[in-house]
Amino acid sequence: KLKATIKKLANTDMTILIQGESGTGKELAASAIHKESNRAHSPFLAVNFSALPDDLIESELFGYVEGAFTGAKKGGKVGLFEEANGGTIFLDEIGDVSLKVQSRLLRVLEEKEIMPIGSGEIKPIDVRIIAATNKDLMQMVAEKKFREDLYYRLKMGYIQIKPLRNRKEDIPALFDHMIGLMASSEIVYDRELLEMLVRYEWKGNIRSEEHTSELQSRITI
Repeated sequence: KLKATIKKLANTDMTILIQGESGTGKELAASAIHKESNRAHSPFLAVNFSALPDDLIESELFGYVEGAFTGAKKGGKVGLFEEANGGTIFLDEIGDVSLKVQSRLLRVLEEKEIMPIGSGEIKPIDVRIIAATNKDLMQMVAEKKFREDLYYRLKMGYIQIKPLRNRKEDIPALFDHMIGLMASSEIVYDRELLEMLVRYEWKGNIRSEEHTSELQSRITI
């Protein structure tokens, strides 16, 4: 069902919001949308907002001109929106950005243009935006921590990725795939291990399954 939704949304050019817990594969879904779209041969750039201060976020996204601020590079810097022109930009952990940055993102969505920091020049852009979060943005809207207008502009297309514990029927296939990546030889593992994996809650989702030491200690090549 998720793959079908990705293909359907890829055939549009609408902005998309992906929600899901950490480790569920939100960036993978965003990349798949890009690869299935008519922008596939143009750039796909990603930025994670979770650990970036406002000033750095703005300079990364919008770029800046020479002398825009102390420490600015000579010649300025092209922002990610401009670098991704014609393609797709993935805004990960969108729930972590400040209201100030939210306002600037809303302008990009509404006007399809950017203004580098320190510049008076407005530049038109053609970029598809896919945003992702592990937070409840609707609750954040109610708490005035996230702009309601931005929320609905981002959610023109929507994907909810279930946590692994709610789709345990996928675990055997995922496990086989991950084990296959570890070695080219035939892999043998016992039934008890598979049953243990299905019983586990996987709070870190697929990412935690990738790094489970038990995968290596209970298999035979």
